[in-house]
Amino acid sequence: MPALRLFGRKWLVASDDLVFPGLFELAVRTIWLILIVVLYIRYYSYTWECSKGGEYIRTYILGMMSLLAVVIVILVALVNRSAQGSITDVESRKHVPAILLLKIFLIIPETVLNVFGTMWAFCKDVIVCEHEEHFSKTIIEALAIFNWTLFGLAVFGLALVFDPLGSKRYHDVQETPGGGESLRLRKGTSIWQRRFRWAFCWLRSDEHGNEAFRQVAALLSDLFRSTDLVPSDIVAGCILLRVKQKKETREMRRIQMLSDDEPRYSSDLSRVFAVAPRWMNLENARHFLRLSIAAYGWPFVMYRHCVTGICRLLGQITCCGCFRSKSSIIIDDNCCLCHLAGVKYISKLREEDILFASFRNHVFELPFCVIADHKTGSIVIAIRGSISLRDMFTDLSAASDTFEVPGLPPDTMAHKGMAEGANYVAKILKEMCIIEKALALYPEYDLIFTGHSLGAGVACLLALKLRNKFPELKVYAFATPAGLISREAAKITESFIFTVGVGDDFVMRLGVDSIENLRTGIIQVLHASRLPKYRVVLNGCGYALFGVPSGDLESTWRDDLVSSGTTSPLLEQRSIHTIAETTEAQDAVLLSRDITQRRFSKIRLYTAGRILHIVNKKRTKTERKSAVGGPGYEMRWAVAEDFMELKIMPRMLRDHLPENVYKILDTILREQRDNVSEVI
Repeated sequence: MPALRLFGRKWLVASDDLVFPGLFELAVRTIWLILIVVLYIRYYSYTWECSKGGEYIRTYILGMMSLLAVVIVILVALVNRSAQGSITDVESRKHVPAILLLKIFLIIPETVLNVFGTMWAFCKDVIVCEHEEHFSKTIIEALAIFNWTLFGLAVFGLALVFDPLGSKRYHDVQETPGGGESLRLRKGTSIWQRRFRWAFCWLRSDEHGNEAFRQVAALLSDLFRSTDLVPSDIVAGCILLRVKQKKETREMRRIQMLSDDEPRYSSDLSRVFAVAPRWMNLENARHFLRLSIAAYGWPFVMYRHCVTGICRLLGQITCCGCFRSKSSIIIDDNCCLCHLAGVKYISKLREEDILFASFRNHVFELPFCVIADHKTGSIVIAIRGSISLRDMFTDLSAASDTFEVPGLPPDTMAHKGMAEGANYVAKILKEMCIIEKALALYPEYDLIFTGHSLGAGVACLLALKLRNKFPELKVYAFATPAGLISREAAKITESFIFTVGVGDDFVMRLGVDSIENLRTGIIQVLHASRLPKYRVVLNGCGYALFGVPSGDLESTWRDDLVSSGTTSPLLEQRSIHTIAETTEAQDAVLLSRDITQRRFSKIRLYTAGRILHIVNKKRTKTERKSAVGGPGYEMRWAVAEDFMELKIMPRMLRDHLPENVYKILDTILREQRDNVSEVI
């Protein structure tokens, strides 16, 4: 950071990104030079005996030796200069563009010399030498092939770091205020849409698909505009954010230990659920989570049992099922009803208890099942979570849209993609009178909506749409996305939606607002870091294996830029003055001033329902060594505001997976039973 400028344009690479590529090429070139020297010693004297083309061989050997020596010197200088300074200290790396330019121009003579080497290795009529040495011939053939491969990789690398918005005209400010930025944003949106149409051409091209492409393209182009970040900056920023958040967590624990306040989390279930309605309990949550997982169908079975999944499904598959009469209505399953087989296997239900199942999956159209659950006396509508690229576009259509439902405030906004998904499910249920028919079969049964991740968000919005007609319905939502609905509407849902979240689940903190704050946090820590980027990346590999050492919590930061414990999305004013001393002063000041105003979504959205947050219980060293310490998990009733910051944590993905959530619920209930039996 900032992006490297070369040939009058900006590229998706920074001047400090060349350390590891340079070291790799340096090692290769050194080996290559050694082989050429060996070739010179063993074969050069025989080139004078060649009857034809001896001058080509001598030109190749001498030229390649000289060129490789020059390239090695340039690579040493390039690596050395690229490793200088912190991530934002561009002045320390001011010579990198010139050195890189010289390295690129040397490709021309290298290509000419490799043509001579190729002629020697593969063109028998051009070069005729009586002396044929197998060792030398093998070396020259391998080097010729490898050189062309390296040339191809260089071209591929240039294509990867080519920035379509790198042209100078997209960065010059027009006469109209904001004109250059507006042009850049429009061009960026257009580029992302074109990429989506090319990469996902197999997706159904309809109004919903095109709208999702536009929404996601606008989000991605708006998210990092005018930040001058390159991909490696984002990787380094996430590593630094992990260190910063670890430091803040340690300081918060220290404060809590010194305070006399009661612990926020508790492992005493009776105490936690004393203030909750009876239907909000972990037994029910675990049961309905299984049905939510069942909605994933056969892909989840194959994911959990990669080797034996087919064998597990065979007993539930219906051969030629599309030609047989069925006890339930099944839409868009294959001929063997594999999706239905997955639902039956996971849920352990009979086929006649699955009253309806739609497995149609397009953008804004989600699979769901209607189940007669005799164990709890409920009609359950289980909506599938994200598992396909179509679901990804539904997730990323994250702009806030008006959500008009009787009983909600008139200015209520909701996640557009999930609102469209709720409209789709509501339409199918209404057109086929599914709920009415199910309740007519089982009039004493309750109505329950459930789902995980995307399915949880859609279930919450669907419940809001249908609650006027079915006022007693309940929702069990798991890992509900953060950017779902307006705050006032979210408060209304606390009476009938039970949301369960685990640990550092990133989806429960994932929303447009948190992503924009993450971007701002990345910029903040990049400016605050005292380490060069290659050190940050190396440290990140160590953190992944061994955790973050205590020493790095303090030594990573520049004393004049980082303030302990701050969570402000803005850069420190003090840092602005320091940055102003560099050549990028004006850009940095403009960035820090306007970054909070560039919001893709003007309305902040929140998680719906009453939220039970479950975390690992922190054990002391003595408890870990002696394998004691009571329950392994503790929980509390959280509020939606607790999930507005996207944290970079090792378990952020694992804590979201449905099987992990189920395992934790099962562990808590088992520990509770064990404790009760010990008391008895």
